[in-house]
Amino acid sequence: MKMCVVNSKILRQFWAVVEQTQSSTLLGLNDKDLVKLLLGQIESNKVLNYEETLNLTDYINSKTLLIRDLAQARSAS
Repeated sequence: MKMCVVNSKILRQFWAVVEQTQSSTLLGLNDKDLVKLLLGQIESNKVLNYEETLNLTDYINSKTLLIRDLAQARSAS
């Protein structure tokens, strides 16, 4: 299994973007489009180098179920 190495600043920014994104958006996208949306939002705020982009893409792909669970819980409250 490949280890995703993403620095803590990018991780904090990523999870802030997840929290700020509408639950319906997170739940309504397929995995590929979800990754593309979240990665695009991070890249619009900070210029990532090639390695950071690859690592963050892998990280997001590995967390899609968690993202959807959080969005589902948020929309239920």
